[in-house]
Formats: sequence, structure tokens, C-alpha cells
Amino acid sequence: MSKQDYALYGTEGCHLCDDAQALCDMVLSNQGYRLVDIIDDEKLVELYATSIPVLEHLPSHVALYWPFDFQQLQEFIRGTDSNY
Repeated sequence: MSKQDYALYGTEGCHLCDDAQALCDMVLSNQGYRLVDIIDDEKLVELYATSIPVLEHLPSHVALYWPFDFQQLQEFIRGTDSNY
């Protein structure tokens, strides 16, 4: 996994986004993903306004939508990393 292969889409004040970030911190560490506030991009608001948090594997554009737990996140990471 190269640095920041993943983007976690969310927004400030979203408690589910905070939960997803905590899981990502455990599995990916802050080296493996970047936080993207959807409010800064009209297209992202259109795509994810009712779906956040969403974790996207940037090279493949495969996404994991909330709700997900620790095990599901690990499986997603393994699946996306094995293809790239």
C-alpha cells in the first residue's frame, strides 16, 4: 500500500464520520488515507451527501460505504490491496 491510497469522505460534525475515522486510524493509520470534507466540493456533496462516511480506494475507485466495522474494513483493505 502506498501513501494515501484511500480517501475517507465525510464532513465536520458527523459522528458517524468520526467513528469511521477511528476505525481507519486503527487499520490504515494516518499514512494510508486522507480525510476529504465533501462540503468543499459540490460534486462530492451530490455523490455522498446521504452516504457519508465513505472510504474509497483511489487507484481502483472501489468504495466501502457506512456502516462498516473493523473486520469489514480489514477485508476491504486486503481486497483492494491485492489488486494493486
